[in-house]
Amino acid sequence: MNLTPKDIVAYLDEYVVGQKNAKKTIAIALRNRYRRLKLTKEWQDDILPKNILMIGPTGVGKTEIARRMAKMMKVPFVKVEASKYTEVGFVGRDVESMIRDLVNNAINLVRKEMQENSKEKIQEEVINEITKKLLPPLPKNAPENKQVEYKHSFEKMKEKVKKGDVDHLKITIELDEDMAMDDSLPPDMVKAQESIVKIIGVFNKNKEKKEVTVKEAKELLQKQAADKIINKEDVKKEALKRAANGIIFIDEIDKIAATGNTRQDPSKEGVQRDLLPIVEGCTVNTKHGYINTDHILFIAAGAFHVSKPSDLIPELQGRFPLRVELNSLDEEALYKILTTPKHSLIKQYQKLLEVEKVELIFEEEALREIAKSAFLANEKTEDIGARRLHTVIEKVLEEINFNADEYSGREFVVTKAYVNEKLDDIVENEEIAKYIL
Repeated sequence: MNLTPKDIVAYLDEYVVGQKNAKKTIAIALRNRYRRLKLTKEWQDDILPKNILMIGPTGVGKTEIARRMAKMMKVPFVKVEASKYTEVGFVGRDVESMIRDLVNNAINLVRKEMQENSKEKIQEEVINEITKKLLPPLPKNAPENKQVEYKHSFEKMKEKVKKGDVDHLKITIELDEDMAMDDSLPPDMVKAQESIVKIIGVFNKNKEKKEVTVKEAKELLQKQAADKIINKEDVKKEALKRAANGIIFIDEIDKIAATGNTRQDPSKEGVQRDLLPIVEGCTVNTKHGYINTDHILFIAAGAFHVSKPSDLIPELQGRFPLRVELNSLDEEALYKILTTPKHSLIKQYQKLLEVEKVELIFEEEALREIAKSAFLANEKTEDIGARRLHTVIEKVLEEINFNADEYSGREFVVTKAYVNEKLDDIVENEEIAKYIL
């Protein structure tokens, strides 16, 4: 990923409105990761990632920025809530499970990529398997002329399977029974689970047999064909390498900060102390192998309404040297969120109603009124940022969504007057707004 900080900001601008300072800081942090990878191994080991602490109310784009970054860099990404973790010894998830989740995401990411690269080979394997089911096998001691004949028939049938000429025929296929593993468990427990599954497998060697059409078989046999072609060890090796440079987004970090009133709560500080070695850099054992967390980029985020970043333990504060503050969204920002992103809310609703053959049109003044109503609702009740737009638009479009079949093949124009008609009573009445918007 050879993108300059300006390119990174431009990319983020397509999906997240405003927050220039936050984007700038993040773009520099990402570029520094690229610069590090261009250095010698000796220097790479010493240059640690500059973890980021995002401060700002909910719904202003903190998670979206982090998620888009990961997508742009093609690295595994995990979002976790700090408040879901508990200190070791208490009931709940241990903090190392976030690393195991990251590795699992990396496995899925790499496997998907390798499947895409081996698409033709996998398809060929599936077609071969189906053709074998459609043609009775030839006896091993069959004369040579019969073997040549069979080979010719096999190729002809294979061509028919490829073209879809025999999609309607039924065949019996064998599928591997999937024994689900709980990857969130510690590696020792996962290994114990796997041992039990192997023992069960010894006694239960029969695969699951299914009678399906050739068309269905083409889909169902994909996974087994991929397992034959893709080397599991290669997937594991590449995934561990990617995960070691992945991104972990720790939301609600302010909820584990021990403020004046909650300083007596030992579990909050305990979770911070458990997080510390992972953020500082340590080796974690996962069911796919050991992973070092030194170069994982950690992005922590919180509203910090009640607590402040300085309420976190000093060691943890020191591990998040980059601080970015995200602003609350004003009326103009809410209007831009409605209209400018690549897949903006307005475009989403228009696409949904296109399915019903309804052309949804918003007048400029109507969009301004929706933004204004969302802004007022955020001011009067809890500020939930851009998420307020969802509740406001749902209320405005409730009737057309319900009666879409009546408008099929027609236009439906949303005007300022229509928006006011649907929202005025709700926005004005603070008590009702609390429940409805």
